Amino acid sequence: MSGFFKTFFASLLALVIFTLLAVFLLIGSIAGIGSRNKTKITARSVLVLNLGLHYKEQAQESPFAAFSDDAEGDVPGLYDVIRLLEKAKTDKDIAGLYLKAGQSVNGFAASEELRKAILSFKQSGKFVYAFGDMISQKAYSVANVADKIFVSPAGNLQWSGFSVEYMFLKGALDKLDIHPQIFYAGKFKSATEPLRAEKMTDANALQTTVWLNDLYEDFLLTTSDARHIDTATLRRLAAEDKIINAAAAVEYKLIDGAKYDDQVRDEIKTKIGAGKYERINFVSISEYNRNAGFSEKGDNKIAVIYAEGDIIDGKGQAGEEIGSDDYRNLIRKARLDQDVKAIVFRVNSGGGSSLASDNIWREIVLARKEKPVVVSFGDVAASGGYYISCGADSVFTDRTTITGSIGVFGIVPDMQGFFKNKLGITFDGVKTAPFADAGAYYRPLTESEKLSMQAGVEEIYTTFKQRVAEGRKKDTAYVDSIAQGRVWTGNRAVKIGLADRIGGLNDAIACAARMAKLDDYTVAGYPEPQRFFDKILGKTKPSNYMQQMKAEVGEENYMIYMQLKKLKQMSTSTQARLPFSFFIH
Repeated sequence: MSGFFKTFFASLLALVIFTLLAVFLLIGSIAGIGSRNKTKITARSVLVLNLGLHYKEQAQESPFAAFSDDAEGDVPGLYDVIRLLEKAKTDKDIAGLYLKAGQSVNGFAASEELRKAILSFKQSGKFVYAFGDMISQKAYSVANVADKIFVSPAGNLQWSGFSVEYMFLKGALDKLDIHPQIFYAGKFKSATEPLRAEKMTDANALQTTVWLNDLYEDFLLTTSDARHIDTATLRRLAAEDKIINAAAAVEYKLIDGAKYDDQVRDEIKTKIGAGKYERINFVSISEYNRNAGFSEKGDNKIAVIYAEGDIIDGKGQAGEEIGSDDYRNLIRKARLDQDVKAIVFRVNSGGGSSLASDNIWREIVLARKEKPVVVSFGDVAASGGYYISCGADSVFTDRTTITGSIGVFGIVPDMQGFFKNKLGITFDGVKTAPFADAGAYYRPLTESEKLSMQAGVEEIYTTFKQRVAEGRKKDTAYVDSIAQGRVWTGNRAVKIGLADRIGGLNDAIACAARMAKLDDYTVAGYPEPQRFFDKILGKTKPSNYMQQMKAEVGEENYMIYMQLKKLKQMSTSTQARLPFSFFIH
């Protein structure tokens, strides 16, 4: 027996030693690979901003980025990109900025903030060049501030105007014998239209025409300012389909030349004084983020709480959903932290659960009683996204933000015909009270149940309008006149009083600092990034799962998938949600 224990403990000791050695080797390997992949920023380096990457509100970090040769393995958040561009202005080693401008997957407001940051970078006197084999309109809306814009000779610049498309499901539901029972408040609340109509209602067509033209007008004005072409000419070029190839884009002065990638690189070499056989030290924004860092000072903190995605009850997936439990705790933590002197609430959401929205709104109101609370709108801050914002001290919006949509709806599917006529399934049961099975999906609602559902929707809508009236210091009758589920651009939102100022996240943070009377402060972002091993062990799917799906099925098919996913969520609770998903060309 003593021999057994000797062998057992010797084996156990060997296992412990082996495990420790493996851990140290793993840590050393990660550190070594990270240092090998780290790009050196040398004199005459050129910073690269890829508009084809999605710069979400918070950084997208991969736990295995250190093992990858991909210079853009980690993608900084939008605010980080803006700060990095500001830092690069005074970085003696950064000679200029190169924009990869083929496509842009960022929203209009995010593009607006990127464009402003690039304009600020240009004030340093450093050059900005943009290139794409093909350049989309959304990418061009950012790239048009460049000193020079180039397109491949065989490529083109998209210049066709904007269009928006909605997908309607009513015909498919009719074929399946599924009948959505819909209740809504607000004549412009069009989120349920794909289930109850085969085309846009007049009200939705009106509001969509207004906000889409607002976005287009902004695009034309900023292009006119950057390229010195009057807006009437820009409209005509789109209306007459004049930009049919790269040569036409050069002829009408929308771009500066039709050149191949190697020719553009040669021009950059000339600009920075590099020889024919010298290599340009291109530094991606992700690499610059790993190298540069930010110098902040002061014990006082401004908490920036990023709320991005659908608003849901309970806990949500970080960066994709705004779970009411998660955000109640985050806002409460910032409110009770004495080092946090002000809160900036960055909202990028088309809404979701009305109950979750109200719970988050409550925490914002409580926080406002303790310290300044400033809201910054991203691409979208509508319906529930506006609900959670309206209680702040001040609201900043970009001109092209989609906001408003103050309205409510609920859906109860009647699938009796589908089960009986398509599948041969029927249901029966007993109950102890008339409303015990109210909302059951296997039968139609009774008239009493319909009245109760509509009354509940109307009550939530009234509460929503009251919250807005209190937060914005407006009469409820006035709020009702601009509510009704109507969608507004940020530019119009300021004019009608739904927001206070045009500005990005930087402006909102500066405002919060002034309100809290802070000269020196640190910006602390929440939710806090996950730790290394949490990312490896705590994920049930890869961190870029949704991006991989989008790349696999394409942008428009991905929108269809997301629409079906949201319809599933809509049937579970009353919703304060933006009109259903749209795709702008």
